[in-house]
This record gives sequence, structure tokens and C-alpha cells, in this order.
Amino acid sequence: MPDRFEILHKDLAGRIGRLSTPHGTIETPGLMPVVNPHLHLIPPKELKEMGADIIITNSYIIHEDAKLKEHALEKGLHDLIGFHGPIMTDSGAFQLSVYGSVEVLPLEILEFQFAIHSDICVPLDIPTPPDVSRERAESELQETEKRLTEAADLERPALLAGPIQGSTFPDLRKKAAAFLRDKNFDVYPVGGVVPLMESYRFRNLVEVVTSAKKGLGSGAPVHLFGAGHPMLFALAAAMGCDLFDSAAYALFARQGRYLTVQGTWKLDEMKYLPCSCPICQSHTLKELMQSPEKIKLLAMHNLYVSLQEMKLVKQCIWEGSLWELLESRCRSHPRMLDGYKRLCAESEWLERLDLASKSTMFYLSPESASRPESIRYSHRIDRIVLSGNVLITDDREADVSGFDHVLHFKPPFGPYPSELAETYPFNAEVPEEPDEAALARAAKNIKRLKEANPSARFSFKLNCRLPDNIGER
Repeated sequence: MPDRFEILHKDLAGRIGRLSTPHGTIETPGLMPVVNPHLHLIPPKELKEMGADIIITNSYIIHEDAKLKEHALEKGLHDLIGFHGPIMTDSGAFQLSVYGSVEVLPLEILEFQFAIHSDICVPLDIPTPPDVSRERAESELQETEKRLTEAADLERPALLAGPIQGSTFPDLRKKAAAFLRDKNFDVYPVGGVVPLMESYRFRNLVEVVTSAKKGLGSGAPVHLFGAGHPMLFALAAAMGCDLFDSAAYALFARQGRYLTVQGTWKLDEMKYLPCSCPICQSHTLKELMQSPEKIKLLAMHNLYVSLQEMKLVKQCIWEGSLWELLESRCRSHPRMLDGYKRLCAESEWLERLDLASKSTMFYLSPESASRPESIRYSHRIDRIVLSGNVLITDDREADVSGFDHVLHFKPPFGPYPSELAETYPFNAEVPEEPDEAALARAAKNIKRLKEANPSARFSFKLNCRLPDNIGER
């Protein structure tokens, strides 16, 4: 099939894209509410009205129910579900992960998805869980790759997904993604990660996703299976994930749990509804608790919050402020902060994907010293050619007489030509008192600059003390 994915805007590894399907084009990042083909907690027509442009359902459940199967084969999946936009179908891999087996052959369930006119079809892969032995992970990955190779050779009327497995072994994830890269798939789900998210192992999640992205390359659309909590969207988007599926909106509602971008609250322990979605605006907490439709209404709130967060992620990608959103969201839980710090360790990778020019940078924490802007300037500072007497100062009123070159100083960048003071990224908003990480990055840049200009004589007039005795007060 022709290339179905077009990237429109980028920030970090994230992007706004356009994915074309047989039933319409969607904008990514996109959230796919999970719809149970047996029970529509929120009618699909209402999902569309709420802002869901694409949904996901389970073809295995439909296949195993004689009545649903007959309807889907005769009138199509979209008529069965009652949703006339794009629909993605899972293959039964979730049931396989829970029950250990399914009553269908891999090509059989894939051909069934084609027959019922799914827009994005998923082969039956082996969803290897975290922390298994390497021997098991390699064995199951080998079987998955065999099935995917067979699937890729089929004539198909829809988009085909190529799931990336490999458990919690980063090298296997990267290898699996590289294997699939040239197999002509249309979407690449990262599978087997729900247990990581359920146990808040976001550090491991970042390792898995970034490894898969490195093997896959930057241009392919990526689906993060099971990523349905809004607190996770900014982190996942920053890693380059384009599609998300949410069963959380409904599962949590049945448990009486209220989603927010900061985390999850129990409805019966709340006093206020701190949200302006239509559900929270039209109900008091007491009315919501006593409503005979409480589960549906809570599910609608959960989905409204999730869709709103996805829109915010897209807005931040558009204006180049995804890192600032990431800073905020990843401080909602200590394990999210672990994931954020692990992503910061991939700063060299992010720098290669990030735009060279965008909106004003905000330095908000020591992790900001690892932003792509900081890394990029470190790589380029040795391009500055200096000779004679050089002054590095953070005092705009300093006496500069007798100096051949005057460089302004701003952590985490360190020295930079004064003529660039009002340009990106040196127009960054930074704290008045720089932290140790910013000063350490600035000191390294001074060292690189001095090494690149051995004949120049450097003087410093700074209001901060740099490490390693590079500068002086």
C-alpha cells in the first residue's frame, strides 16, 4: 500500500501527523477509545460527538460470537459497532496474554479482520510480558516475526500493523523494530507493555519505547498499546508515539475512579469535581454519585479528560513547548519522574530529532540541562572562532574596554556571542540563581570553547561560581 502517514509538525521525538485509512484520515497523536463489541458503555455515536475520531475493538471477541460474527461479515464492522469513522481491531493477543491460548489461527483472524473491513488490522503476535527469561523472549519473538512475515506477504485492503515485541530487553526491542522496518507495515504497535504501566514502571517503559523507535526509524507511525491514562500522554508523545488506546476510561469508571492528568482519585473519597467537562459542569458530586447512570457519566468524564489532554499535547507540539508540558506532567508521580529522567538520558537521540528553531525555552529544573537545545549548543560551540583577549560575562554593564571579543554568559549554555542574545535558544527564560546542572553544562561548554581557541586569552566577570575553577567570581 502507498505511504499512509505524513508528518506535519515536530517537537522532541513527538510529531503531529496525518494517517490515512479506508474510512477517513485522522490527525495524530490520536486516542482510540476501546469499545467492547458486546456492551457499549458509551454509544459509539456519542464517542464521535465527544471528539473520538478513531476507536479500537477486538476482532477475536467478534469472531468467537456467532451472532456478532455473522453481522460483521454480512454488513461490516462499522455497521456492527455503529461507528463510521476509522476502526482498528486487535487480534486476540490480549486474550492470549491472559489465558495462554486462543481458539483461532494467526492467518485466520487476520483474514477475518480484512473480511469485516477493519481499517487497521493487527496480526496475532505473541505478547511477551516483562521480566521473562531471555530465552523465552527470543523464542516468542522468533514466532512473532514468523507470523508477521506471513502477514506482510498478504494482499490487504486495509492498513496492517506490525507489533514490536521483545519483553524488557532493549536490544531485542530494537532488533525487532529493525526487522519490521522494511516489511511494508503501516503502523507499528509497541506491545507487551501494559504490565509496565500498571505497575508504574515508567523507567522501563521509556527504555522499551526508545529502543523500538531507534530500530524503527523516525518516520513510521507508532502505537503504544494500552497507554490510556492521560498522565502518560506527554511522555509517550515526546518519545514519538502517535496512537494510543484507552480502556482505562471505562475500566476505571466501573471501579468508581475519576481520571485527572495528575493521577486517579476514588469518587467516593472526593469532595469536589475539579473539572469543567460537560459531565462535571452539569452534576454535583452528590448527583453523580447517586445517578443511575453513574458508570457511564464517570466514563464520559474520564474520556473527556483524556481527549482534552491529547489536544493539549498536540498544541504543545505545534508551538514547540512539549518539554515544558513534560516537565509538569512527569512530576505528578515519583515513578513518572523516573521515566522522565530516563528519557533525559536519551538527550543525544532527542537532539537529532528535535527542531533547530522553535519557541522560547523555559529552564524549569536540573533536567532542563539535558534539553536538546543545551545538547545542540554543546556540539556547536567549538564553531566560535576567537583570538586575542576574550571576556565572558553575565553583567550587561561590565567594562569591556581592552577586550577583542565579549561573550555573554547564561547557564546552561555558558558563553555565547552577544549579538545572539535575543535569538533562540539564548532568549531562554532561566532562573536568576542557576542550579548545579546548568552551571556544570555551562562549564563544560567553556572548556570546549577554550580548547577550540587555544591562542585566545579568557577573562571572566561572573556573578556565579563555576565548578572546576574554570571561571572566577
